[in-house]
Amino acid sequence: MGNITIKEVPYNSGKYRFTSSKLFNDFLDLPFKILKNDKMFVPPLYMDERNTFNKAINPALEWCEYKIFLAYKDGELSGRIVGIINNRANEIWQRKYIRFGWFDTIDDFEVAKALFDAVTEWGRSRKLEKIVGPMGFTDMDKEGMMVEGFDTLCPMAALYNPSYYPPLVEKFGFVKEVDWVQYEIPANQPVPEKINKINNLIKEKYNLRIVEGLSKNEMAKRYGRKIFYTLNKAFQGLYGYVPLTESLTDYYVKQYLGFLNKDLICLVVNENDDVVAFGISMPTLSRALQKSKGKLFPFGWVHLLKALKNYEYIDLYLNGVDPDWQNKGVHSIYYSRMNENYIRLGSKMAIANPQLETNQAAHIWTKYDSKIAIRRRAYIKDI
Repeated sequence: MGNITIKEVPYNSGKYRFTSSKLFNDFLDLPFKILKNDKMFVPPLYMDERNTFNKAINPALEWCEYKIFLAYKDGELSGRIVGIINNRANEIWQRKYIRFGWFDTIDDFEVAKALFDAVTEWGRSRKLEKIVGPMGFTDMDKEGMMVEGFDTLCPMAALYNPSYYPPLVEKFGFVKEVDWVQYEIPANQPVPEKINKINNLIKEKYNLRIVEGLSKNEMAKRYGRKIFYTLNKAFQGLYGYVPLTESLTDYYVKQYLGFLNKDLICLVVNENDDVVAFGISMPTLSRALQKSKGKLFPFGWVHLLKALKNYEYIDLYLNGVDPDWQNKGVHSIYYSRMNENYIRLGSKMAIANPQLETNQAAHIWTKYDSKIAIRRRAYIKDI
């Protein structure tokens, strides 16, 4: 069985600067240690992980509290977890939940149990009622544990976990709360001429146009906030969604739009230049992140730069339609344009980001030659 101990990573709550940089670095490094021989493990970008826990950088930490716990078995670091109290989400949804995220462990139930016990105890001390996860600070963070599709390479923006994680979680007493699915779609499917004709009729009828002729910087500056305003409207009412604030919007505009290829973004705007629908994609960085081990330096940036110029495999990051424009065929406009661009760029396959299985409006891929490649799950348990 072994001797299992838990350590909390301390930090200065005023500045969110960790007082034990070694423990925090151990927290960041742990997945690389326990999953180093897993060929499907796609590491996160190390710099992004560090910034996520920095209050000076991540606006979500203005209303989210968190604790980081590390588990040691016989003195050796063997697991990690983050407990999160999203006060804004609990207020909006009238729930008393504590989240868990950044869960990684060796294949050992006692280690997993010790980690969940630590988060559960903190939740009880705050009079909370349920623990749910894996989830992050916001809905833009990675969420959902893989339960199917372990032979599919995950996109950078989605969580990876080995197949032994779900049994550990379920043995602790967690049950399904909600599932997300990720579709895999051949990116070189021809766009039927009939679809193009219908799209032209829709654009003419509603006085819509596709944004063209702008650099990616001009696009981000002119439409960045409008994209996330539309996303807020489109995602409102979906499971646990909390609207993005202005500060979070600016944070994600910089994070998502600053380095993308304008040929892999399609914005549909109305006569007032408002974004009514959008699709954002990029070349997959998964293999590059594996080669770079999630670090830009000293040479990781070379792998990432090469990957950004390789369009063979595409990650579909974000897409949405303003609810006022749904059921009018608008989604077909940007899907078709992006499809045409993929063909022109020589793309072969695309994989979508997680979509709630209950959100039928997002399942446009069922109309294409597609399949569900990955299923991921949020688990829940009374505490």
